[in-house]
Amino acid sequence: MTLYKLLKESGFRNLFVLLKRLSVVFVIYQITRLIFFAYNKHHFSEVGVSELLYMMWGGFRFDLTAILYLNSLFILLSLIPLKSRNTKAYQKVLFFVFLIVNAIGYAFNTLDIFYFDFILKRSTFDVFMFTNEQNIGLLFGQFLKDYWPGFVLWTILVYGSYRYYKTIKVKVSKVNTLPFYVISSFIFLMVAYFSIIGIRGGFTRTTRPITLNNAGVYTKNPLELAIVLNTPFAIIKTATKQSFKPKNYYSESELNAIYSPFKHFETARAFTNQNVVIIIVESLAREYIGSLNKGALNGAYRGYTPFLDSLIGKSHTFSNAYANGRKSIDALPSIIASIPSLVQPYILSPYATNSINGIGNILEEKGYQTAFFHGAPNGSMGFDAFMNMSGHKEYYGYDEYANSDDFDGSWGIWDEEFLGFTADKLRTFKEPFLASIFTISSHHPFKIPKKYHNTFKEGSLPIHKSVQYTDYALKQFFKKASQMPWFDNSIFIITADHCNQTILPEYQNSLGAFAVPIIFYQPSQSALAKIDSTVTQQIDILPLLLRKLNYSGDFVSFGSDSQNDSIPFAVNYINQTWQLITDPYFLQYRDGKSVGLYLYKTDKLLKNNLFLKEPETIKRLEIFLKAYIQQYYNRLIENKMTVLP
Repeated sequence: MTLYKLLKESGFRNLFVLLKRLSVVFVIYQITRLIFFAYNKHHFSEVGVSELLYMMWGGFRFDLTAILYLNSLFILLSLIPLKSRNTKAYQKVLFFVFLIVNAIGYAFNTLDIFYFDFILKRSTFDVFMFTNEQNIGLLFGQFLKDYWPGFVLWTILVYGSYRYYKTIKVKVSKVNTLPFYVISSFIFLMVAYFSIIGIRGGFTRTTRPITLNNAGVYTKNPLELAIVLNTPFAIIKTATKQSFKPKNYYSESELNAIYSPFKHFETARAFTNQNVVIIIVESLAREYIGSLNKGALNGAYRGYTPFLDSLIGKSHTFSNAYANGRKSIDALPSIIASIPSLVQPYILSPYATNSINGIGNILEEKGYQTAFFHGAPNGSMGFDAFMNMSGHKEYYGYDEYANSDDFDGSWGIWDEEFLGFTADKLRTFKEPFLASIFTISSHHPFKIPKKYHNTFKEGSLPIHKSVQYTDYALKQFFKKASQMPWFDNSIFIITADHCNQTILPEYQNSLGAFAVPIIFYQPSQSALAKIDSTVTQQIDILPLLLRKLNYSGDFVSFGSDSQNDSIPFAVNYINQTWQLITDPYFLQYRDGKSVGLYLYKTDKLLKNNLFLKEPETIKRLEIFLKAYIQQYYNRLIENKMTVLP
């Protein structure tokens, strides 16, 4: 037997076959990346051909890691030194392993082609929170119905892999026992070694395992990280919720001098004992509200919320407000407990059992009856557990509504009916009370009741009709509530959980993607209505509310009392990038350095990056942001989210 034949029969043939089989997976990952880019091009208007090619080249690094992770069993079975590995039965098992694991990878990449428009990042492991939903089958079916081209694409990709795989054959032949085991073992160990290097993302011992952050090398702004990354990689890298490591930018005294979340309120005025109703409207992006976009489309833009527009005319409305996350599970900690969900959703983090001072905890001490209303099936997204921890002692959901005839077929009870139920229930509450309400009807699949199909105008996006329906449902709620004795002695707060699909360019970047309304409506003080352009965020709602109630006491809040603090600001996190908004600047900070600085009010499309031109501004803003990050990390780690006795 010649040396060439000996090497071929002893394992090198299997190695070449393995590489040929895996090559189709790399090609398909790049194809889905191109389709992802094309479908979401409106979010990447600054990306030209050369930039895209560079990102695709960078994406190969992340594809390598994901493909090696997913195909580790396939690689093992392909090269393990067994004489039987080339038999038909063995190869059939190998084929099914290959097809199943890669079909899963293709599915996640295909899913994000469509889902990116909702969350503006690659899906991470927290996407699996939806598997706990009681109606997951209905939701999945609706998604397939609305985005059936994705299913067709996935089928084509899987079938293409199948056809290609079948063209690559492994011949069964006799082997020389000793050389076979020696050479095959060497090949196996060599491939295992290089696979580990590929999974880690580098050759040297000092190279840390590749993470989502590394995609920033190939991009100019945070949204573009999604082009470089692939979804299996993002899910794998976030599968284990990592505990934070303490930050030590500053000493304790320096830290507290720069920024502290400790709040001390003191007033000589009596606590007002007003009722508090917090309404969190699903997906209510600021873009949808006409009165907050008067200059849009050369003044022709009208929006889709006529009732909220009328309410804004009687309210203290923050027109420069931002969400602290992009998902519903980010919103509740931010709005209810002034805890932003940065880096990872607080509810899903290792710190979710920390002691917190939610609005309910604070107002319960003042004798408030507290309740949470959510028309989805009880326990949806773990809201019941968090709201109980935040001091909401009563829970009213799908079960308490007790009429499945009003089920919308996807998420829960239609907003109009559930808000009517909520108003009736509040009539029975003892004053003062706190009621937090989370609507659902303006969530994908954006359905509205059949009786209203011809009532609301068509918009440019499917969500526009459902936003109009929810706006109408809010109108009916306020109409009913205004007839009740508790109404005039109440503070209503209306905001969104997060943003959604948009059409105006200024809302399609990494700043506008967080733009939401925050509305404080007090029926007894409508004469004091104003549009307030102060930078505000969801986590400011707690301190702002306590100021309005004349609260005296100590608490922890990562937000600011923007009416009294010297430097109003907002902080959020997207695609491994921290974002700080404080007039007149918008700062982006990633991997220990600033990557963007914009005068965001005059540069709404974020085209003029000043981070190389204003080093002193960068330094000043970084000092504040690093202090904020240190307080956030260390207080989560040390369970110091409340004022210690």
